[in-house]
Amino acid sequence: MNKFNPGFDTAANAPTRDEAKAAMETLQRLAELNPAEAEAIGFIEPQPELNRSYPSEFAPDAAYKATMPDLQNGPSSLIRGEKTEIQHVGISNFRLPLVYSKKDGGTINLETSVTGSVSLAAQKKGINMSRIMRSFYGHACEPFNFEKISEVLDSYLEDLESFDARIQLRFRYPMLKESLRSGLHGYQYYDVAFEMLKTDGKVVRVIHLDYVYSSTCPCSLELAEHAREVRGQIATPHSQRSVARVSVALEDGQECLWIEDLVDLCIGAIATETQAMVKREDEQAFAELNGSNPIFVEDAVRLLCESMESDARIGDFRVAASHQESLHSHDAVSVLTKGDTFSQASLDPRFFETLFHTG
Repeated sequence: MNKFNPGFDTAANAPTRDEAKAAMETLQRLAELNPAEAEAIGFIEPQPELNRSYPSEFAPDAAYKATMPDLQNGPSSLIRGEKTEIQHVGISNFRLPLVYSKKDGGTINLETSVTGSVSLAAQKKGINMSRIMRSFYGHACEPFNFEKISEVLDSYLEDLESFDARIQLRFRYPMLKESLRSGLHGYQYYDVAFEMLKTDGKVVRVIHLDYVYSSTCPCSLELAEHAREVRGQIATPHSQRSVARVSVALEDGQECLWIEDLVDLCIGAIATETQAMVKREDEQAFAELNGSNPIFVEDAVRLLCESMESDARIGDFRVAASHQESLHSHDAVSVLTKGDTFSQASLDPRFFETLFHTG
């Protein structure tokens, strides 16, 4: 703090205009110097010469690591913005191969995209996200099911000292399917996600499955038949590849709901699943199957709803369908939910864009 000194004669010690101008010019020249020039004339202290080669032999010990800064675990004074709780902090699309159990007793190794997050208390700066990844590598060779996912959740809940945690595992699950009439077999791949949430002492287990099917428009079918009967005019109804995303929460205390079981529930509701392998007889059979099962998008979600409600292992659920029309330049969509787990007033603006499969 500057204090007034009564013994200091300000007027007598003030620099002249020329002296002040010369000082300013000197400071400007110094500011324009590069670090080496400034160091050479003693304007700045000499800097130690830095090693510019990668030290491949360097191995940090515990003492060295203790000196390293850790901003994520720093004090709350480092928090930027509002000091408030964050519901999700973590990683998305972390990939690694994981082993899954199959209904037939075998296992399968599948590339998996992991999304893992925890809640963050208002007074904490952040989390060490690598701990989420390390939790998975500790179990990477073991078959993954909801019991194993629960173990991983518990491990990074403890590591990150959080109170809520979530995991979602996305993968493509292959099933060998037989053609309708030729006896050929081919692999059908299903987009699947296992999701588990632990929040407020409650555990929620969810399976998401994308079911791809063909939808023949009932209105178009009747109009095509009308043209044939009344005017002898050949006409074909429009049908299109369609996608239903089925998300089911598993009831506590029930036996396992296998991916194969959920696929069967979808086929039982909508029989016109797209085919993996076809010959001419299969193509004809598929045309007959579509003609026997014309379906609007509203029909699709209601049929799937009926199928989901028939299985005691399933609690809350959501079915979202998109018929990517060959008649219109837009899609026909529908969403049906049962229970609180999937009930929501708003949808992601791009939600229906994700219901699109290219094969």
